[in-house]
Amino acid sequence: MSERSEKAVVLAVDDTPEKLDVVKGALGGDYVIKAAINGMIALKIAQKAPPDLVLLDIRMPGMDGFEVMSQFQTNEMTRGTPVIFLTGESDSEVKQRAQDLGAVGFVTKPIDSDALRQTVCTALSARNA
Repeated sequence: MSERSEKAVVLAVDDTPEKLDVVKGALGGDYVIKAAINGMIALKIAQKAPPDLVLLDIRMPGMDGFEVMSQFQTNEMTRGTPVIFLTGESDSEVKQRAQDLGAVGFVTKPIDSDALRQTVCTALSARNA
């Protein structure tokens, strides 16, 4: 965020439009939400204007969330952007891999709007501290 009065930009990436609608409904009043239905679109959006935070599905066709995150980390413009994974996974190995890549949090599916808002707020506050 360049100015305090501006809303943070959150890039939500999920191959299920209904889940993107849940994110928009939960966060749209407080943040600018950009949506992508796959990893390639997310990377193109972020290359044009890096978001303040990314909400990223792990399981997507084509490029999964781990690959998208790796691409974010190797790009100078998006390196350091906080990533929160949206996941239905409860496997500790999956979560460990995400943390090893630099994920700052997880929100489990089905998405709880209150938990999503809190996790996003915490991640953005930590980034701006």
